Amino acid sequence: MKPRYGLGLGALLLLGLLALSVPEAGGQSADTRALPGERGPRLRVDVDLVLVQVTVTDPYNRLVTGLDKEHFEVSEDKQPQEILYFSNEDAPLSLGIVFDVSGSMESSGKMERATKAAVQFLETSNPQDEFFLVRFADEPDLLTDFTSSIEDVQNQLLYSRPEGRTALLDALYLALDTMRDAHNPRKALLVISDGGDNRSRYGVKDIKAFVRESDVQIYAIAVLDPVASRTQTELVWGPLLLTELAEMTGGRMFPVEIYNIHELPDVAQKISVELRNQYVIGYRPTNRHRNGSWRKIRVKLNPPKGLPPLTTYARSGYYAPSE
Repeated sequence: MKPRYGLGLGALLLLGLLALSVPEAGGQSADTRALPGERGPRLRVDVDLVLVQVTVTDPYNRLVTGLDKEHFEVSEDKQPQEILYFSNEDAPLSLGIVFDVSGSMESSGKMERATKAAVQFLETSNPQDEFFLVRFADEPDLLTDFTSSIEDVQNQLLYSRPEGRTALLDALYLALDTMRDAHNPRKALLVISDGGDNRSRYGVKDIKAFVRESDVQIYAIAVLDPVASRTQTELVWGPLLLTELAEMTGGRMFPVEIYNIHELPDVAQKISVELRNQYVIGYRPTNRHRNGSWRKIRVKLNPPKGLPPLTTYARSGYYAPSE
C-alpha cells in the first residue's frame, strides 16, 4: 500500500485549482431552484473539467493499485474523452457518517459492533480529513458538524442508545445537504444501518434525485438479520436501495450477516483503505452545451497483460449546468 500522506505539492496545487473551478472537485455552481428543506440552491456541475473517482478490484474483491493513465478510457454519452488529469495519491477527504440508532439495532450486539466499526473507520483517517456525524432513528440529527477532531465524533457515537423507528432516507438527505459545506474536493458518506426505511418524509425518488446532483460517494454497511426474520420492507428495498445508491456514486455496499457481525470493524477499515486508494481521472467534456442534461459516464479499463478480469466502480454521470 502506498504512503497515506504522500500527496505532492504539484498535485495539491492542481487539486486546489480544480476545486476553484469545478464542483466535481468541491466547487459550487448554483442553480436558483431549491428543494424543500435544503440549506442552499441546487448544485450543478461546471463542464470545464469533470473529475471521476475510480476504484478497481480483482476477482477476489481486492484493490488493484499501480495502474497508470494509459490503462483507462473514459467516455461521456458514448463519446470518447481525453484524460487531462490522472492521480492515485491520497488526497484529504470530507467524510460523513450516517449512523442508525433505531430500536432494531439493540439486538444481537449490533449497536456495539456498529459503533466499533465507525470508530475503526475514523481511526484510519488522514489528519487533513474532516468529519460530521448524522445519527438517526425516528428522525435524523446532525450531532457533529464538520470537524477535524475524531474524538468529538467518537464521543457522540459512544453515547448513542438505540430506540425508535428508522428514518434512513431523511438521514441521507440531511447528510447530502450537510456535505454542501465540505472543504475538501473529495467527499464520501459511510452509512451503517440494519434495515429499510419505515419513518421518512422523503421518498426514494427524492433521494435518488439528490444523489445524482451531489458529487458524493456513498459507501454502506448493511447489518442483515436472517432472511426469515426480516420485514417485508427490509426484504424489498433495504439493502437493495443502499446498493443502488452506492453504485450510482461509484461507492459500494457491503452486506454483513448477523452471524458475521464481528466482521463489521474490518469491513469499515476496508472501506477506509479503498477511499485512500482510488484513481482520480479528469477530462474536459467535448459537449460544451449548458443545457442541464444528464451526462452518462463510463470508465473502461485496458489493464496490463497477465492480469485477471478487473472490475471498476465509478459514478454513473453528472448534470451539466444550465443557463
